Amino acid sequence: MSENYFAGVDVGASATKAVVIDSECQILGHSVKRTTTNLGKLAEDALQEALDSANISRDLIKYIVATGYGRENVEFANEMRTEISCHSKGGRYAYKDKNQPMAVIDIGGQDNKVIKLDKDGKIINFKMNRKCAAGTGAFLEEIAFKLDISPNYLDELARGATKDIVLGSFCTVFTSTEILEKIKEGESKENMVKGAFISVVKRIAEMETLDGAVILTGGVISHNPLIGEILEKQLNVKVHIPENAQFAGAFGAALYAKERFAEHSRE
Repeated sequence: MSENYFAGVDVGASATKAVVIDSECQILGHSVKRTTTNLGKLAEDALQEALDSANISRDLIKYIVATGYGRENVEFANEMRTEISCHSKGGRYAYKDKNQPMAVIDIGGQDNKVIKLDKDGKIINFKMNRKCAAGTGAFLEEIAFKLDISPNYLDELARGATKDIVLGSFCTVFTSTEILEKIKEGESKENMVKGAFISVVKRIAEMETLDGAVILTGGVISHNPLIGEILEKQLNVKVHIPENAQFAGAFGAALYAKERFAEHSRE
């Protein structure tokens, strides 16, 4: 096994992820924990859990990069990088045909990011949806709560839908009211969940025009791949969901850690 290992820690608004990679950029261990108030300890715990899963001791980690909205709380990191740079790097790395423009879309717990890259992987534009939780993980969790189902079963339920319904509201609160009205009308849970997925796709489509390859990252798409299938069909784009989509930000941070260690070693 390689003697050099690197780590990335992504402290997101809803979840904190950690990834450990080797010098070949292979993910050896990862961890995900719900984000709470003590961000520093949470990051420490997430990294240790990732190290345990990789069966690697902390002293073998050569460089650590932190990202996410809580990255400044990761005091043990060697440096910090933005979510935009880390998600674009982690998402692009997972796509085999890199020599083309692409868009990396991170569907997060509290916001969505659409990052457009040129054929060389350079960020040419990005947009974030932070005004409202509509189309995010929080939106889907609220839908699951109103329907009295576990968020873990949303994808399975949506695949049993018999028709596409349209949820017209742009606000999570108003959509919740709309869901209650449809329950009274006798609409099935399956159809309503798929309608919520279609609403997520609509929010993404409104953010930016998509062309080239589309890479979807984040925990929402990892647990609900049907969203990617709907997006591909409705927008007529080629969609790719990385195997470790939920860890794309942390993986991108780990890739930066590997690069920065190499740069320092040459100095």
